[in-house]
Amino acid sequence: MSNADVDVLIVGAGISGIGMAAHMQMQCPDRSFALIEQRENLGGTWDLFQYPGIRSDSDMHTLGFTFEPWRHEKSIADGPAIIEYLERIVDERDIRRHIRFQTKVIAADFDTAKAQWNVTVESGAGKRETVTAQFLYLGSGYYDYDQPYDPGFDTSAFEGQVLHPQFWPQDLDYTGKKVVVVGSGATAVTMVPAMADQAASVTMLQRTPTWMISRPARDKLANFLRKIMPDSWAYSLTRRKNIWMQDFTFKTARNKPEKAKNALRKGLDRHMGEGNYRPSDFAPPYNPWEQRLCLVPDADFFHAIKNGKAQIVTDQIDTFEASGVRLKSGEFLEADIIVTATGLSLAIAGKIAISHDGAPIDFSQHYYYKGCMFANIPNLAVVFGYLNASWTLRADLNSEFVCRVLNAMSDKGSAIAMPYLPEGAEAKLEEDDIFDFSSGYIQRSKHIMPKSATVYPWRLNQDYRFDRKIMRESAVDDGLLTFLPAGAQIAQTQHERLEAAE
Repeated sequence: MSNADVDVLIVGAGISGIGMAAHMQMQCPDRSFALIEQRENLGGTWDLFQYPGIRSDSDMHTLGFTFEPWRHEKSIADGPAIIEYLERIVDERDIRRHIRFQTKVIAADFDTAKAQWNVTVESGAGKRETVTAQFLYLGSGYYDYDQPYDPGFDTSAFEGQVLHPQFWPQDLDYTGKKVVVVGSGATAVTMVPAMADQAASVTMLQRTPTWMISRPARDKLANFLRKIMPDSWAYSLTRRKNIWMQDFTFKTARNKPEKAKNALRKGLDRHMGEGNYRPSDFAPPYNPWEQRLCLVPDADFFHAIKNGKAQIVTDQIDTFEASGVRLKSGEFLEADIIVTATGLSLAIAGKIAISHDGAPIDFSQHYYYKGCMFANIPNLAVVFGYLNASWTLRADLNSEFVCRVLNAMSDKGSAIAMPYLPEGAEAKLEEDDIFDFSSGYIQRSKHIMPKSATVYPWRLNQDYRFDRKIMRESAVDDGLLTFLPAGAQIAQTQHERLEAAE
């Protein structure tokens, strides 16, 4: 135990933070924790985004927690249902009283002498104070909550409304309006069918097509299993099935791209009718899963296009004019509302100024350790979800692992746990481009990303089934994760330990 205000300070009360709090209750009941949430509500992403149709882009049997069954009839859930799920967990497990809302983490400095983080927080009233914690867990997400990606559009001549999905006005009435949604990713594909019934017209203006796949919003197997067995059993079986399907789909697409393309095209023909759509609107210049597949629940997007309630236009923007968008081809799209669903800006560590004994930490110069911690940074863990599977799969694994680390610290009487990578060993590591996705938000942010090696554990792996086995079954004290007392000269102590081992 430490003399800090709390043993573990969790930043963020979204999926990652709530999951860590629940795991601590189950695995580290003698440890204290607190959650810092800058918004006035819990939920993170699911509270921030309020645009029409907001929903999960993966099934809730894998986006849900391993410890809490998803009981809703729909497996592809809307935002309010996800918030309800999180609210129920927080209240049933008495987590809410540990959350400080409308409080933002500004900076965090690890004091080696005291083996604690000195965390500067700011309340909604602008008051700053310091909270101390032995361990810092960043569940702050992966993108900039304050500033979405700006593609540089000059919309000054447009006389209608220009909106970004990240800051959707709750009182917006688009009934009878002409809407142009610029973008072709998950957000655009979600918004278009959701707005099509009320708007006069909805056009998805895409500069580059996206691979799309439809699946039922309701999981028949899950709903059947819940009728014949306990919820926890049904959830576990469905979760295993969906994890296997995600893994199989991703690896097939990467290893046999032409086979994946043919399967996706057959899906289009099935839902829209062969010859009833322009193939060029659904023919990306990259292979499936070089960017994340766009999920279309119950084929709603395809049906909106087929029924004429919405349309796709594939073109480049020339200029924004008073009443719409002029395209490079010369075509003009009339609009009352333009939605710039052009993507997010990534942020590392929630844009918190992280330092160690006063020296700023540049995460791009540190290797991941088991996709959870970082080389040579003490008492710190983070969640960055899978690119090819549900976010919560990694959030669960990381929470479980950090709890194992905390318990090992208690058993050893240690105040510091740090993955140690000597300079000589680091020089021998080969960097791996694990972010080999062509998605714009990934490519724009590679320069700020932590390093990932070709060899485990110094990497952010993209294989959940491998990670699950090794993070749950392998020893925490693996010779790389160093356990030290407060004030220890970290590098020197570990060097002596390595020499003794040799």
